[in-house]
Amino acid sequence: MAKTKAELQSDATQYREALSAMRQAHRESRFLDAINIAMHACDYVDGMMQFERRFEERSERRSVETIDYVLQYAPLVFDRTNLEALGVILKSQKRIDKNTTADLAENLKRANELMWDAHRLWTVLEQAADTPQDKLRANLGGDQDSWRGIAESWDRMGLIERTPVRGSYRISLVTRITTEIRGKCPACGATGKAAMGRFLEEITCPKCKATSVFVILPAADQSAK
Repeated sequence: MAKTKAELQSDATQYREALSAMRQAHRESRFLDAINIAMHACDYVDGMMQFERRFEERSERRSVETIDYVLQYAPLVFDRTNLEALGVILKSQKRIDKNTTADLAENLKRANELMWDAHRLWTVLEQAADTPQDKLRANLGGDQDSWRGIAESWDRMGLIERTPVRGSYRISLVTRITTEIRGKCPACGATGKAAMGRFLEEITCPKCKATSVFVILPAADQSAK
């Protein structure tokens, strides 16, 4: 059943409030929170876009800012769970991709590739005190611009340090503590800590014994015991 104007307007309002909250979380460097807020906004994207087209005379969108945020930042914190959830949303709500000029499905594919590249680089940084940024292509293959982009993003997020050395940088983790974050079992809700990259893999929950990909908790919950 088609939504009424009031229902579509409510979706638009809810989306814009979520967008504002996402931007605020990002400004405060609460990246996990921002990603989760952006995912919550997906509930309202289709209605928001319908409202804009029908009642605000906005005929075309290049993309959707909250979706772009997930595609940009979820790979950098290995948030496989939300990338998979976004894939389900884009498949089930085809109007979202149809009514943007960006190819969101292709962008999601690239985001998943970026996540695995980021995981490879993170593993290198966990195993060494530091590594030369200008040697990343030689050591890891692929494209040097992509490796540099990951390193620069992590630097801005406060996850690594880039120390200038002879026209380039040596990069290192800010602290080994940053390699551990909290996740939640999707089956029973039990939480636990693991290395960031571990949350890319299926984990057997010590409480309920279910094997699944744990959900990364928002930043506000990372300090819970």
